[in-house]
Amino acid sequence: MPLANTPQTDPRRDPAGAPWSLWIGPGALLGLAVSGLAEPMPAVLAALAVGGAGVFLNRRKAVAAGVAPNALAQPVAKPVEPPFAAILDRLPDPLMVIAAEEADDLTGRRFLFANAAARELFKIQHAGALLVTAVRHPRVLEAVDEALFGGIEGMAEFETGGVQGRSWLAYARPLKETVGRSRLALLALRDETDARRSERTRADFLANASHELRTPLASLSGFIETLRGHAKDDPGARDKFLAIMLAQAERMSRLIDDLMSLSRIELNEHIAPLGRVDLSMAVIDVIDALGPQARDKALTFDPILPPRGGAVVDGDRDQIIQVIQNLVDNAIKYTPSGGVVRVEIFPSLAAEAAAAARDPSAPRMSLLTPDHDPVERYAMLRVIDRGPGLAREHLPRLTERFYRVEGQKSGDRSGTGLGLAIVKHIMNRHRGGLTVESVQGEGAAFAVYLPMAKGESRMSSTTPPAEAGSA
Repeated sequence: MPLANTPQTDPRRDPAGAPWSLWIGPGALLGLAVSGLAEPMPAVLAALAVGGAGVFLNRRKAVAAGVAPNALAQPVAKPVEPPFAAILDRLPDPLMVIAAEEADDLTGRRFLFANAAARELFKIQHAGALLVTAVRHPRVLEAVDEALFGGIEGMAEFETGGVQGRSWLAYARPLKETVGRSRLALLALRDETDARRSERTRADFLANASHELRTPLASLSGFIETLRGHAKDDPGARDKFLAIMLAQAERMSRLIDDLMSLSRIELNEHIAPLGRVDLSMAVIDVIDALGPQARDKALTFDPILPPRGGAVVDGDRDQIIQVIQNLVDNAIKYTPSGGVVRVEIFPSLAAEAAAAARDPSAPRMSLLTPDHDPVERYAMLRVIDRGPGLAREHLPRLTERFYRVEGQKSGDRSGTGLGLAIVKHIMNRHRGGLTVESVQGEGAAFAVYLPMAKGESRMSSTTPPAEAGSA
């Protein structure tokens, strides 16, 4: 096999293999016949024989060289260069080329090139835009400067802001090619969000599980020791302790299920869901599922829902069902026997209207506010109970893990303290919001709002939320 840098002979460029060289011998013989120096008939036969032999040998040479015989007379095709700019523009990771001239001119760093991922991430409008208008993280800017003026490769970690924060790893590399007096550097970003979230989720899960499972485990150990001791021959005590142990085991099971659910949600929190969900149908499914629980407390539901297809949102159906179920389940727990749980849906609202207070005089808190487009329309779902309500100082901490309002009991079915934390993280993944308002002694109202599915958001709301809520 020849070396890659060894020049190869092209039969189409080799004079010995060119078509005109085949006729030198036959032409000479015919010339001798015409001039009378050779007999005409033998000379013609000899010319034909020499020409045929030349054609035959030339074809064998072309085949041995890997060139089709009919390509000998064709021009050499120039190699097609790949479209490097188009290739870079379609890479999934942000990629930028930064140009600068003077090290002291801090505002002179400009984008010479930015692919589509970089333009979307940093909202770059055109080539030549200033670097500092898009990237403001000191460690990244320092790494770019070292690559531009020090010829040093650098790396920096940073996070972008917003409700769905993301973790990035930035690589800065110097480029040897220059444009005039400018120095060039390559800035490439890699999304590390999944890896960082996985690390935090594992750490949080271990910390929470070890802390929250300690109490029921201690109770189980204590009752087991008691049953093995003086209570082993006491049927009444044994039945009582076994019932308590069963309740503790069930609480541990619910706690582990909620922790696992929260961990899964947090891992994918930065990835927007792709499905579509009809909120009205989802609420009906939840009410049907929780009907037996409500009947046990003699509670009734008062749903105020738009018709089927009137409130379709972008979302994951299972997670939205989980949000509705957590909110309705809380309302059932805290509403006294014989009370009413009200569930309302209002479609096609602006973000300000969706987050507006139902009762302006009630203490209110926005527990999650999305980064929203001013033209985005939302569907708002609100669950209202007639329970003991919440004091103002408790509202900011309601979505903390394992936070419980002191002095309030949930009856026989005690919660894990993770329900509202799960609701918040699901709504964050869905680019939605979460609000609460409550008056002590009069109940609480929890509301979530989600972006409506495209093509559905122009449907008008039939009733303003404040008027319907106060009816």
